[in-house]
Amino acid sequence: MGVRYNAEKKKIGNYYSTPIFSFRCKCHLCDGWFEIQTDPKASHPNNTRYVVVSGARQKDEDWNPEENGGFAIHVLIVSQDTEGATAPVDPLAALEKTTDAQNHLKNVQVPRLESLQSVSEHYNADPYTLSTKVRKRFREVKKVEQRQQRADDHIKGRYGLPASLTLIKEDDVTRQDAKQEWERAKREHAVEEGNKRRKLAVEIVTIPAASSSKTLRSLRPPASSLKPPPKNPIDSLRARILENTARQTNPFSSKVVK
Repeated sequence: MGVRYNAEKKKIGNYYSTPIFSFRCKCHLCDGWFEIQTDPKASHPNNTRYVVVSGARQKDEDWNPEENGGFAIHVLIVSQDTEGATAPVDPLAALEKTTDAQNHLKNVQVPRLESLQSVSEHYNADPYTLSTKVRKRFREVKKVEQRQQRADDHIKGRYGLPASLTLIKEDDVTRQDAKQEWERAKREHAVEEGNKRRKLAVEIVTIPAASSSKTLRSLRPPASSLKPPPKNPIDSLRARILENTARQTNPFSSKVVK
């Protein structure tokens, strides 16, 4: 079991971006003080090494599993066959790694390489035929696009549309939408015309028809007082309706309004 100390912690520097901390503690056996600090440079990559700076000496009591009939765990050594390569010391770990690599090669890498090779053979077996198909398809698509462009230009020139306007492609969906829009506009126009006719009928003032031709003649104004027909369309329509009403009442009478 170790001894727990209350330490004075402070930052004394950096090793690249890793801070270096110093710990100053008082010994529990005497009145002396000792100081230790982290050493990220020497303890890379685990960053768990401490260096005694003053007041004490470091005592190493590392347990070596090899001396007790075991194998070092998570310890890598430099291989003599390949310079710079590392290999695990534990033979079981080496065997497991080799088995995993073989399984990965057999189940993943080999099928992938075979599929890539088959695809490459499919597209590179007859490049002339493939190129001919591609160029033929390109010409067909280009002809259709040019024909559509000429039709669009004709419509733009006919209706005075700007050249930058993009027309919608004609298909069943757009044709159905256009038909529905036309029917809706037609109904709105019919409703608007009906409202105008009703409004015009309300403005027209009708007079009761005369019972005889004498009454009609007596109601006729003198020739000197006759005025030319009104220029207003509503007045003209009113005069025509009065004339037709008089004819229906007494067809043998002369015209009431000229």
